[in-house]
Amino acid sequence: MSTPKTLWLIGCGNMAGAMLRRWIATGAVRGEDVFVLNRSDRELPEGVRQGRVLPDGPLPEAVMLGIKPQQLDGIAQQIADRITGVPMLVSILAGVEEAALAARFDARAIIRAMPNLPVEIGKGVVALHSDSANAAARASAEALMAPLGLTEWVDVAQFDAVTALAGSGPAFVYRFIDALAEAGAAVGIPADQALRLALATVEGGALLAAQASDSPAALADKVASPGGSTRKGLDVLDADAALVRLLTATLEASERRNAEMAAAARG
Repeated sequence: MSTPKTLWLIGCGNMAGAMLRRWIATGAVRGEDVFVLNRSDRELPEGVRQGRVLPDGPLPEAVMLGIKPQQLDGIAQQIADRITGVPMLVSILAGVEEAALAARFDARAIIRAMPNLPVEIGKGVVALHSDSANAAARASAEALMAPLGLTEWVDVAQFDAVTALAGSGPAFVYRFIDALAEAGAAVGIPADQALRLALATVEGGALLAAQASDSPAALADKVASPGGSTRKGLDVLDADAALVRLLTATLEASERRNAEMAAAARG
């Protein structure tokens, strides 16, 4: 099975829209081969059709659920019969397990996918899991997600944790950038300049970390001369593992919410 060439999107919010724009920009999917089911028209890439009812005719090669988890039952009532037997059902619904999807939809393969927002520029992360997909369907899902960035198959036991780290992670990084800029303003840098400096610093640091053979910890030590100003700053972050403890609590809160949504979707 190759990359799905025909695709129906059930909902097209921020995340699904970012994925769609990247697919079309890279030629992975053609606009005329995509239909978006939505509640009201929105601006979509050229050629993409949209409407309130799924089209007549043959099923597409893939259907992707891009709605909110809380809308699952309503959407299932609306479209489950129409998409019966679809070759691949992809769900980007946080916390909704494959069994909950299988209870509502009859698809030959069900793939859980958890992307993050940088997929729009091909620098995202997409976590995948499926118990129902055979090797061909898994390869097809990988091929579809490849233009979006790093694709990783994840054990189901870790899916909620990976969702917290990679799916929610960009939001936490954006908070860090804001905090770094605000701290810069607090020590006397003009606020607009502090934000520019923070953005460029995080961008450059992340690109170097991604390409370097050294670990991020080793890179930090390279920046921090013994007894220097960087080391004094790191001492604050490292004291009592303050930063690690804060981020662990952050991921745990997100993971708990994913588990709550999974329980709600089980019914």
